[in-house]
Amino acid sequence: MRDIYILAIESSCDETSASVVKNGCVDVATVTNTQIDTHKLYGGVVPEVASRLHLENITLVIDEVLKQANMSVSDMDAIAATYSPGLLGSLLVGLEAAKALCLVYDKPFIKVNHMMGHICANNIGEKLEYPLISLIISGGHTDLIYMENESSFKYIGQTLDDAVGECFDKVARILGMPYPGGPNVEKMAKEGKDSYVMPDLLNDDSCNFSFSGIKSYVNNLVHNTKQRGGEIRKEDLACSFQNAVCKSLVNKTRKALIKYNVKNLCIAGGVASNSFIRESISSMCDSIGVKVHVPLKKYCTDNGTMIGAAAYILYKNNVFSDLDTNASSHEELSGEFN
Repeated sequence: MRDIYILAIESSCDETSASVVKNGCVDVATVTNTQIDTHKLYGGVVPEVASRLHLENITLVIDEVLKQANMSVSDMDAIAATYSPGLLGSLLVGLEAAKALCLVYDKPFIKVNHMMGHICANNIGEKLEYPLISLIISGGHTDLIYMENESSFKYIGQTLDDAVGECFDKVARILGMPYPGGPNVEKMAKEGKDSYVMPDLLNDDSCNFSFSGIKSYVNNLVHNTKQRGGEIRKEDLACSFQNAVCKSLVNKTRKALIKYNVKNLCIAGGVASNSFIRESISSMCDSIGVKVHVPLKKYCTDNGTMIGAAAYILYKNNVFSDLDTNASSHEELSGEFN
């Protein structure tokens, strides 16, 4: 079978990224323009600012990735872009750029769900094995998904309120850390001790998660301590918070693996770059004989490579999209190409 090359574009939030991906598993070239320094000024992503910056950077990023790959659009077998979920204005920039290229160069277009991209990032370098359970942990999602095969998605657990990444960012803000908060909490936690008592997170028979309670608890703890003239040991509080959240992720994932009798787990999403969480889940999997797949850290955060990896699966299943495809701010995964 000949090699398949896909030009993939990701612009769902604050990263303008394009990749050339071969056969869904080889990162030929990736270029990502990050907006972090701009959004730091506001303490978080400002949607209107993000979409304007995508507009400024999208053609530059595409031109540069093709240059690095030493290829042209004509060499591509298909062009893919994220269409959902994400910030609507940001999604539209990448989506419309991809569709315009398809129209001009007469290439098939593939729309990709951002969360499928995160899962398929695990295929870069090492193929996923099925059946598996995927734990998606990001700024907008905390999901457990059972996959019988690469085209089957069954939600078996979700957050009932805040996503884990959102919770990390809010706690970081409470502790006075700059955006993005998650990596800063992880860094601070390494310097602290688990000395604060945290509330029990959702501890029931389901595979669902809840993080709003611990976020509120940390906020009230900091506020009340300051009101009494006390001092917060930030490193210790970050450590205790991270340990409690990680314990919930580990326990719920373990419950899902045992319930569905699955011997493969993949971790995906931006929070999967947290070393403490990666190591804790891997240790749990080792203890129950489960193989764990974790992407390289550079493929955990938003990137075009993961979109190309997912698009390849759609390509080989002959799932192509019309050029009138629109962006959607929220759309769950489904067995769309069974």
